[in-house]
Amino acid sequence: MRADLLALTPDALAALTNRGLLKRAAREVEAGTGPAVSTGPDGTVRGEHPDGARSALPPGTGLDSGTCSCAATGICRHLLALVLAYQRDGTAPAVDTGGAPTFDVWSPGEFTDAAIEELIGARQLAAARRTFRTGYPARVRRPTPADPVPSVELPAATVRFLVPHELGYAHTDAADGTREQLVALAVWAFRAADAAAPDAAAPDAAAPGATSPDAAEVRLDVGAERVAATSPSGLDAALGLAEEVLLDGATQAGPALRSAVARVRQDLDRRGLRWPLLALDELAEQLEAYHARSARYRAERVAEVLAELAARDRAVANGGASLRSRVLGTEEAGETPLRRVRLTGLGCRVAATADERVAEIFLAQPDAGTVLVLRRRWPAGDGTAQLGGRRVGGQTVAALAAGNVVTESAVRSASRTVRLASSRVARTTCTPSGGAWGTLPDSLLVRDLAALRRVFDELPPRLVRPRVEAEFVRVVELGAVRSIGYAPGDQYLQAVVEDPAGGVATIHAEHRAQCPAALDALAEALDGSPRYVAGTLHRTGGRFVIEPVAVAVAGTVVVPDLAAGTGAAPLDVDAGPVREPIPAALGEALTVLAEAAHRGLRHLPGTFAGRLGTVAESLRRVGLHRAAAAVDRFAQALSPEPSARAATAWLDAQLRLLVTADLS
Repeated sequence: MRADLLALTPDALAALTNRGLLKRAAREVEAGTGPAVSTGPDGTVRGEHPDGARSALPPGTGLDSGTCSCAATGICRHLLALVLAYQRDGTAPAVDTGGAPTFDVWSPGEFTDAAIEELIGARQLAAARRTFRTGYPARVRRPTPADPVPSVELPAATVRFLVPHELGYAHTDAADGTREQLVALAVWAFRAADAAAPDAAAPDAAAPGATSPDAAEVRLDVGAERVAATSPSGLDAALGLAEEVLLDGATQAGPALRSAVARVRQDLDRRGLRWPLLALDELAEQLEAYHARSARYRAERVAEVLAELAARDRAVANGGASLRSRVLGTEEAGETPLRRVRLTGLGCRVAATADERVAEIFLAQPDAGTVLVLRRRWPAGDGTAQLGGRRVGGQTVAALAAGNVVTESAVRSASRTVRLASSRVARTTCTPSGGAWGTLPDSLLVRDLAALRRVFDELPPRLVRPRVEAEFVRVVELGAVRSIGYAPGDQYLQAVVEDPAGGVATIHAEHRAQCPAALDALAEALDGSPRYVAGTLHRTGGRFVIEPVAVAVAGTVVVPDLAAGTGAAPLDVDAGPVREPIPAALGEALTVLAEAAHRGLRHLPGTFAGRLGTVAESLRRVGLHRAAAAVDRFAQALSPEPSARAATAWLDAQLRLLVTADLS
């Protein structure tokens, strides 16, 4: 009996090929035009097809090793039809499950290095061992009755083991050449997880609700970095540079400072500290934007990046609870080419400056349970409707933002950005999704906001989390829209919505000149019994706020930022709610501290300490006494010649305010 072929579910076959090919093969088998199946003494399953093709599936390997006499490359419909025919044919012995589906508690850590080498070869195994010696982070998900497919999320891609006890059916979207190494790294990650947390590895198959998804998930560092978890952060040069920027200010950043940024960047790149490297890249972009008098410059972002570098250093030096690799990044390659991958468009965000337009397209990768960001820039001049017609990888922005995408030309970065190449060989196709987002995995589809609240509660502070794009872009299923409000003075729209479980969230969208019709399109979609809303989730004032990028309503996907129109007609909705006092006080304090970083502590006016006292008092009035005390200490540390003491006090206050804002 070929247990590996019997264990292949339709979802597993679709992951290994594509649903269109699988449906065609299934129709042939159901119509009686499938292959005649035979099994050889060695376990090889062979098929004789009506069109003359001959296919074979040898034992001990995956579908990739199957052979067929047809002209197709890769896994063809004949091989799929052979699997389906074997599963329903009398050749496949019946399995007695006692009337209930079986659940196999197993771990890919059982595969030996010899089995890995037999599958991927000695050269690829040696390359994987080099990565193991440098260390890498992993998120291990063990099988559960609800999700029986074990998987490992690596920095470059996710590896899923589709068939129990069969290494040949390990699946990842990474291209050949990288895929083989990732399979080895995933197996070693399971071994490390089984050693580090063996008690959480065995959910009760008879009681599916007894084990939560969190109990079956382990985050850990694998390889050398597990030993080096208490080593210094290696951010000395970056911290020294950040202090100089803080003392002198972004306004004084000249060519010498920009040259220092380049030198420190090389040091971080050499050490493989990817998240501080990306933070420094953003700092350099902000300083360059100010020098060019570009609208991309924001003092608040400069202040946040300076605080982030200090936070990552403190988390490592003080032995924080987060893994060192998750705080500082990984030595994995910055980019990973993906082979054939299926993505789902979740909307688009449009930004603009005086000289350019930027489109950020959000693409769900269901197999990996993540969201990727496709970012493209064009010169200013196009309106919103014209921007939606711009092409990326041969497809329009509007089609990608609202469609199902299949591509063979995607390249994914460690920060979850993705780019598509235009190629006649590696094509990208797109079909409308109609907002059918109900099949997305639970990691992307929110049906119960209360459960998501628990996830947020367990997160480390944003400043020390991995620097990934679209970290909290999610699809929220809507049970009802309670109210829609518009504040004409502040020009923002708010809607109170419920999930099917009764949890409440607020949809918040502000008017932006580059997208004049966005609020009109959003209000109309929310008034039309929407089923899902996709957007960035965060918490403010103890409740969830959704910044929408798309709404699924009436079998279509509405992308507000790409909506055509001038936005001249007044919105026919009630006045919006008043802003919350706690976020307002935090925002005011963060603005004043950002101004300090913008001007430089050495160049602050004599009245600045008085402004700090005012915002500290505002914080006290809303009950944030520790945040107010941190601002007071910064004010007391100021002097005509501020030193490192003043810089440390600024960092303490900035970190306190940012973490409080995350938790409020």
